[in-house]
Amino acid sequence: MSELDLFAGIYVSDLEASKAWYARLLGDDEAFMPNDDEAVWELAEHRFLYIQLMPEHAGHALHTIFLEDLDTAVDGITERGIEPADRETYENGVRKITYRDPDGNEIGFGGGPSGDAPQAE
Repeated sequence: MSELDLFAGIYVSDLEASKAWYARLLGDDEAFMPNDDEAVWELAEHRFLYIQLMPEHAGHALHTIFLEDLDTAVDGITERGIEPADRETYENGVRKITYRDPDGNEIGFGGGPSGDAPQAE
């Protein structure tokens, strides 16, 4: 597959409140606003998460972002005042921390086993 750009969208019911929540979740203000109804964050080169004002569709998104350093990311989100809605550890040690925005959209952060988890041989 050649290089790709990813734009993962999330519909929200209140753009300003959601911009503030996602800025706390992601640790930075939006990278840009392409119009009056959208805000975009660049998560990594060519990989974007955006919110769009569309109240009639808000609350149905389900995205998971896999991170190299899950613990540091979760600590930062907690310091910015957002607590996880759910924490899971799968049989293989992979972890997923789920957050829900004010509309109920689910944003999960996944990562490998914690440093203190037993490793399979």
